Amino acid sequence: MSASASVLNARAGFPAAVMCLWIRFVLFLCPLYWCALPPPCDSEIYCYGDVLKQVQMAKLFDDDKYFVDMKLKSAPDIILTAFHNLTHGDPNSVPPAVLRDFLHKYFEEPGKEFEPWSPSDWHDKPQFLTGIADAELRSWAEKLHQLWKSLGRKEKSRASSQRESSPGKGVMHCLTALPALEKEYLFWMQNRSVAVEVNGIKHVLNRFDVQVGLPRPESYSDDVELAEGLTQDAAERLWKELHSGAESGWDFSSRWFVDGLGNNNGSLRDTRTTLLIPTDLNALLCRNERTLAHFYRTLGNEPEATRYDKAASARQEAIEAVLWDEEMGVWLDYSLVTNTSHPAFYPTNLAPIWAGCYSQPSMGQKAVHYLQTSGGLAFPNGVPTSLVDSGQQWDYPNAWPPLQHILIQGLSSLPSQEARELGFDLAQRWIRTNWLTYVKYEAMFEKYDVNGDGKPGGGGEYEVQLGFGWTNGVALQLLSQYGDRLTSGSSGNGFTSCLSISVSVALLCSAQTLFL
Repeated sequence: MSASASVLNARAGFPAAVMCLWIRFVLFLCPLYWCALPPPCDSEIYCYGDVLKQVQMAKLFDDDKYFVDMKLKSAPDIILTAFHNLTHGDPNSVPPAVLRDFLHKYFEEPGKEFEPWSPSDWHDKPQFLTGIADAELRSWAEKLHQLWKSLGRKEKSRASSQRESSPGKGVMHCLTALPALEKEYLFWMQNRSVAVEVNGIKHVLNRFDVQVGLPRPESYSDDVELAEGLTQDAAERLWKELHSGAESGWDFSSRWFVDGLGNNNGSLRDTRTTLLIPTDLNALLCRNERTLAHFYRTLGNEPEATRYDKAASARQEAIEAVLWDEEMGVWLDYSLVTNTSHPAFYPTNLAPIWAGCYSQPSMGQKAVHYLQTSGGLAFPNGVPTSLVDSGQQWDYPNAWPPLQHILIQGLSSLPSQEARELGFDLAQRWIRTNWLTYVKYEAMFEKYDVNGDGKPGGGGEYEVQLGFGWTNGVALQLLSQYGDRLTSGSSGNGFTSCLSISVSVALLCSAQTLFL
């Protein structure tokens, strides 16, 4: 090697070595600063970068979700190059009209990648319809059943290979469902676990905890504006908590508000989802563990079934040690700041009943008494998501179908007649609300207002959605379960009067209990 070549290699190596040391130094410091957290996903168009920032901050659409639902017409590198050329290196210089033309050229409108799809196992007259005694409700149930055909969609590009769903049975069902169920479970255990020590014993439970320190792509401008005035570190922490709140499905709720003292107070800017251990998440995972044990046992794999049996037992023990509040007689979210329970009412406080994740029968009965005295039953049109009117959609006065389902199914699983009748009463309230709203709007909604018959819910970051998959599913399930008893009340005022009496009695009992 010549001397000149040696000098050239040395000169090339020195910057590389310095850069390597610099990268190591930055990576060492990153846990302390905003660079510590990754973007929400790996797309420089939809998840981070100048295209996302410029489009969302220009507020071209009523909802930021619109842009991230637009499908690419060209390869990502082509679009990124076109955007760079468009901006001449200054992405903040693009006028809104030019941005619109850019989007029209390189993106499709949302929804165009889908086409109608009807489930192969759909039947025109399912058997459960014959068990619905009320003629009005039966006619309504038929219309809801027809909606599955209009709501079904599949991707056009995958039309030839699209797998159509059909209910499996026995071993085939286990073989089909088990890999995805186990993968989901392992994700939570490997990425969302937290240890809590109670009376010298460490228990492992789970929480929502998304390690992303950037605005949510689907709510980009809202998140940027919410963080205005914060330091970079504080903004990153807020965005991390907002991502975690979205992961919970409760986006957003006063449930996640934690003030500087660790108390359950504040506003959306005080969202601290990661500081709480939620009852519903851990109830779901307990049920997941038992389902995995059942599937493995069905397949003849006893060692794996036993492993998941033990996991479910350990979680049940942890739930009772950390989340069960003996004084209130119910399970409560647990604060990792104060190491105490948050006493606020949510329907999810009873989620362990639905999951069957409790050891003592008395716990179920105590939880029923808690529900009766909580104030959550004071509304004729469903159980509210909370008793706090924060303006967020996962709070009062909204009632959500999955939460009604968890309560009703949990109550119906208990041995006491009182609990089962309460479950039926809640089912009657919910069906009546859904039916009245359908009569008024000819639509099903994602959530409902507990005040006023036939009123869709509101609040939150977007307009109330209609359609609606889980609403239809819960309504049809309740009509199947209680169809011989449920009534629309259309033939008279008997139902309304009876329900008013029921609510009055519940309130009276609650008041008497409070003063005993």
